[in-house]
Order: sequence, then C-alpha cells, then structure tokens
Amino acid sequence: MFKSPKTYLLLVFTLVITLLLAACGQAVEHNNSSVDGTESAVSSSNTNDSSSEVDMVTYQASNGDIQVPRHPKRIVDLTSFDTGYFLALGIKPVGVMNGVLNSPYFEGMLEGVQGLGDEPSLEHILELNPDLIVVFSGMEGLDKLAEIAPVVAIQYGAKTIRDQMLDFGTLTGKEAEAKAWVEQWNKKIKELKPKVLAAVGGKTVSILNPFSGGLFVFGHSYGRGGEIIYNEFGLKAPPEAQKEAIDSGTGWATISLEKLPQFAGDIVFTCPWAGDTSDPKIVYDNPLWKHLPAVKAGNVFQLDPTADTYSDPVTLEAQLNYITESLLSAK
Repeated sequence: MFKSPKTYLLLVFTLVITLLLAACGQAVEHNNSSVDGTESAVSSSNTNDSSSEVDMVTYQASNGDIQVPRHPKRIVDLTSFDTGYFLALGIKPVGVMNGVLNSPYFEGMLEGVQGLGDEPSLEHILELNPDLIVVFSGMEGLDKLAEIAPVVAIQYGAKTIRDQMLDFGTLTGKEAEAKAWVEQWNKKIKELKPKVLAAVGGKTVSILNPFSGGLFVFGHSYGRGGEIIYNEFGLKAPPEAQKEAIDSGTGWATISLEKLPQFAGDIVFTCPWAGDTSDPKIVYDNPLWKHLPAVKAGNVFQLDPTADTYSDPVTLEAQLNYITESLLSAK
C-alpha cells in the first residue's frame, strides 16, 4: 500500500529497488544531492583479460570507473526502466525484473529471458552467469553484486533520451545502432511536432494519476508520456501544474482532490496508479472529475499502468503513436 507521497521523491517504483535490496540484505538510499553527475564513457585505454579472452574496457559510471566487457553478452538488468534501451539496441538481457515482462510494448522481445521476480536473490542472479549487471545509482551493497560480475550504476533521469541512448550504445559496443535510433527518433519528432502543435493550439495538457492520497501530477519526466508531451512536442500544462511539476524540475507533484480543477488541462492523459491498490474510481467517479472541461469534451485519454510508466526507446516509440493520435483527435 502506498503510504506517503514522500516515498516517491526520487524514483518511480522505488518498491522494486527496495525489494531487490532487501533480498540482498542491504538498504537503498536515493539522494539526488549525492550524485556526482559523471558522464559515462569508455576509456581509450583498454585491457584484455587473457585468461578469459574477454576484451575489457574502462567505463565511467555513476559508481566509478568500472572494467566491463567491450561487448557484454549476458546482461542482467535490475532497473526495469532501462530494459527497453537494450532491446532497442538489439540486445536481449539474460535476466530482468518481473515488472518488465508485463509490458505489452515488449511483447515477443523477451522470449527466453529469465524473470527475476520482484525479490531477486543473489543466488538467482549468479545462476545466470552474467558478464554485466546494470542497476540504478544510489544503491548500497553493490559490492555483493560485483562479486558476481561488473556492476554499472545508472542515475535515473539524469540524461535526456538521446544522451542516455548514446551512452548505452557506448556501454554495449553498439554505438552505430544507438546513433541510428537517435537519428530515426529525431526524424519522427520533426515530422509529427508541427502537426501536433497545429492541432493542439493553445490547449493545455495534464498527466494525472489517482492514488490513495489524492493525485499525482506528472511533468516532463517519470514516464507516462511526459517526455514526449512536454519535452519533444513542447506543449504546456496548466499554470499550476507547469510550475509545480515542470518548472520546478522535479517532474511530478502531489495534490489533493480538491485542487484537481487547478491542475487539469484542456487535454488529460491518465491511468490508475500502479504503486498501490486504491480504487481510482474514488477520483474518476467524483463530481470534480466529471465536471472537468476535458472530461466533458471527451479529451481524456487512458494510459497503460503496466507499460507507460517507462520511458525507454521501445516504450517511447509506442507512446509516440498513441499520444500523437490522441492529441490530433482532441476536440
């Protein structure tokens, strides 16, 4: 049960990370102020492990300079939110968190990949014989994972979509594939943005998720299409939402139901909150919701709570189609 909005301060679905660390006998500390912001890159001074004949390179990650395989073959991804980057590069991890397996956007792309459950154990990870483990920065206990394979920590949301893709290309030796994806993405946005801007005009757009304590108002990060709506298309939220969830840099805000009219735009994207078991009808059946101009006009579009929380390349491509069609159809 989602007990407090404060638990959402640093990462969507911190429950996933917390459960992982509980299994490892460690705790999680997410503190944005502790991140050094080091750019990830592969050093030109490579080493070669003659005993295993694996070409190793130095990779500058959030957790320091890490020796990693130049072309990792068996990646265990413990982030969930970054799995789609590997898939977009043509890389299938050997192990992922179970939540990823539920995304319809990854259908057919994770066949044969081992689900690590919601509480993956060190023993389970060891059985997969990984040559690279990817986690989010801020985790303690990485030394235990490092006994199994090199561990690279990625800071969630620290980079733009494009920069993160290029960075993963560097990490995996797929630089050309990463660059090609970025070029394709730029082409799609260049084609669609003028159409969307012409259709939306001066209308505002909100991303609203009911939860047990009220509503989450999402901005330009934390998935749910915010990266596309606000960053790529440059659309505006209502002034209060723009101030609290976007201009603040947080990417999200929490509000009580009573404040809903101030934060709801002319167009609304929404879905139930996947972080607790509260009934979204508490919001959706409330007169305040039903009397919103967006609801009356039919300009409310439903997101998928099992998939749209992510913002990886595979998810973004699917979101781009749905969000564009929705915005072009808005009355």
